[in-house]
Amino acid sequence: MLRSSRKAETMKSQVQFLFLLSLLCRAISQQIYYSIPEELAKGSRVGNLAKDLRLSVQELPARKLRISAENFFNVSAENGDLLVSGRIDREQICGRKLECVLEFEMVAENPMAIFHVSVAIRDINDNAPHFVAKGIDLEICESALPGVKFPLESALDADVESNSLKTYSINHNEHFSLSTKESPDGSKYPELLLEKPLDREQQSSHNLILTAMDGGDPPLSGTTQIRIQVTDANDNAPVFSQDTYRVSLKRTTRLLFVLDPNTGDITTNGTLDFEEASRYTLGIEAKDGRVHTAHCNVQVEIVDENDNAPEVTFMSISNEIPEGSDVGTIVALIKVRDQDSGQNGLVTCSIQEEVPFKLESTSKNYYKLVIDGALDREERAEYNITVTATDKGEPPLSSSSSITLHIGDVNDNAPVFQQASYEVHVAENNPPGASIAQVSARDPDLGPNGHVSYSLVAGDLEPRALASYVSVSAQSGVVFAQRAFDHEQLRALELTLQARDHGSPALRANVSLRVLVGDRNDNAPRVLYPALGPDGSALFDTVPRAAQPGYLVTKVVAVDADAGHNAWLSYHVLQASEPGLFSLGLRTGEVRTARALGERDAARQRLLVAVRDGGQPPLSATATLLLVFADSLQEALPDLGDAPAPSDAQAELQLYLVVALALISVLFLVAVILAVALHVRRSSRPAAWGCFQPGLCVKAGPVGPPNYSEGTLPYSYNLCVASHSAKTNLDFHNLTTETAPPLDLLGEDASMDICANNEDPDIAHDSSFSCHVSFFWILVHCSSEGGGRGNALDGWRLLRSLVSYLITTSQCVLLAFLYGQQIMLKTAFSWMSPALVIALPLFS
Repeated sequence: MLRSSRKAETMKSQVQFLFLLSLLCRAISQQIYYSIPEELAKGSRVGNLAKDLRLSVQELPARKLRISAENFFNVSAENGDLLVSGRIDREQICGRKLECVLEFEMVAENPMAIFHVSVAIRDINDNAPHFVAKGIDLEICESALPGVKFPLESALDADVESNSLKTYSINHNEHFSLSTKESPDGSKYPELLLEKPLDREQQSSHNLILTAMDGGDPPLSGTTQIRIQVTDANDNAPVFSQDTYRVSLKRTTRLLFVLDPNTGDITTNGTLDFEEASRYTLGIEAKDGRVHTAHCNVQVEIVDENDNAPEVTFMSISNEIPEGSDVGTIVALIKVRDQDSGQNGLVTCSIQEEVPFKLESTSKNYYKLVIDGALDREERAEYNITVTATDKGEPPLSSSSSITLHIGDVNDNAPVFQQASYEVHVAENNPPGASIAQVSARDPDLGPNGHVSYSLVAGDLEPRALASYVSVSAQSGVVFAQRAFDHEQLRALELTLQARDHGSPALRANVSLRVLVGDRNDNAPRVLYPALGPDGSALFDTVPRAAQPGYLVTKVVAVDADAGHNAWLSYHVLQASEPGLFSLGLRTGEVRTARALGERDAARQRLLVAVRDGGQPPLSATATLLLVFADSLQEALPDLGDAPAPSDAQAELQLYLVVALALISVLFLVAVILAVALHVRRSSRPAAWGCFQPGLCVKAGPVGPPNYSEGTLPYSYNLCVASHSAKTNLDFHNLTTETAPPLDLLGEDASMDICANNEDPDIAHDSSFSCHVSFFWILVHCSSEGGGRGNALDGWRLLRSLVSYLITTSQCVLLAFLYGQQIMLKTAFSWMSPALVIALPLFS
């Protein structure tokens, strides 16, 4: 009951601890002290390691706190408390040492740090003194004088200091008293003192109770019985030469303490282990004929020998050491132990290999393995390290232990492209979705740190436009064309591609990709000059009539949107009105006169020029040159600026056509009616028709009105209409004796002649046609001559002339309809109106 109450009171005492050193960097050893009583219950709190180490509760799971004294303590993962995990018996742990301290190491990971923890075990009075023997037997001669001392066997008490054995006592007796003595090693033993002479005849034996008591509170005690036999008298008792004998034995001595009863020699038999006990105390008793006795102590001290090799134990090892860890980072905790003492127990550790690690001594018997150089997993992924511990005995003993350290990967390498830059050539008009290039980057890291993905980050186009041109596969780095490229729109495309790993944080690398769009011959040449007019018609170039050979007439200018050979242009003449009149530069496109203009050469020339590029197959374009030999612009181009431009050409054309057909039909009907009327009437005035009689108006020379010489009718009309345009060129030529053609008004030929120019038949559809009109002024001339002789007009001749006139007019209307020329219809109406004005009075 007393022992239980003492334990309860002890558990109520507050756990004390001393924070010795403030926390330093993780490479420096740190030590924490706690003090607790022994025999604490399992789960009792020693102290809060997390708080004392300034670690937050949140980071405890990541730090993975571990301790080396797992038989006695553990660390709570929830709050960082140091808890008792097993029985802590001071006497079992430390024996009779005055100071009992449990020293162990606590290891924290991520990063690794080592903390030295010392827990002082305070003694409690949990052990009572006890005697090994059940009783002590003494033989005392009756002649022994008072004052004789008899040393007795001492009791044992495992407790120390105040709780250890303090005093001995015996029950009250008139013959004996008891005193407490202290041996050189500090232990106490009882000594029996004879106070009154003994008389064997009165009392032959005495029984005493020996009590041993400690100094605990409350004190504990143990007892044994002393049995004393009184013997006959003997005059002299044996005496030892000294009270205490000390002897030193080597560890290897066979220890069996055998005492020779005759000589007093003490011999040993058995194995002595210094590590088990370094000192022995022997109690020797000498007797004199079994009457007188003497006592002494023999203290045997064991001398240590270097018979134990050091032991190397790895207390904690990092599973993986991240590459790039700082120099001085702790990767392992090593404990060395040598059971020998003195120089034999002093141990040094070393590493045999040339590795980026070294050993540092942290405290007695502990070393830490720290990083001593740069670690790069890509160069070396693991290290085999052998730690050798050697003591300083003679001869020295050593032992070794090996570990394998694995280097963990960190994302310390950015992706590296296989080329500093990329350049690819892509022909234009490529199919959309085709692969045009591939980039590749390598990352030597492992796992996600080495997994590379690709992306398009920049270009020389706007982001939206860039996305419509190219894309890149994130997994393979293949670059795809999203659309067909056009060399004429995009000659080159500058791209910036990025390779990114999946580490945390991610590392990146960029590379430039230049896409050169190659040219294909997909554009025909385009003629810039000669240009077409606003209405699509060809323009004229004038050439002086006196131009000499080599005269630069004009130049065909063309461009090709392609490049290189595809844009090399050559010029060729496909058609010419006069093949030998002009020359064309093969590369320059210059049109020059090859010879002088001849009399038989037409004033209007047409050249059809082909412009070819150098592609395969070649593409070409054509240009039409209309050249007019004239000395002045007025001569080449009559002034037609007063003619109003029709607002609606097609509507006006249809209107003129309908009106013209209606008038022709009416005139034809009127002519038939007049012919019938004239035939019935048979007028007696032949003079009125005299001018239409045969031979009256037929002349060998040119025919003109009476005032021709006075310039009243100085022009003949040459109507030239281009088939592809509504624009009409009307040339006026002065009538001279040499140029005016003879006309037979009353012959079989029509009075209006529709004629084509002298161009090549192959290009006749591009030439203008001419209608030479002379009927009108012939009518005027005949009317002026025979105005007073209307009775002489022959009706049938007039009818024939009118019919011929109507046929000619119909032809003009038909040609105007076929060629879509409004000027022909206008000309036809201009013929009809005066003819009717003149012809109708003749029938009146």
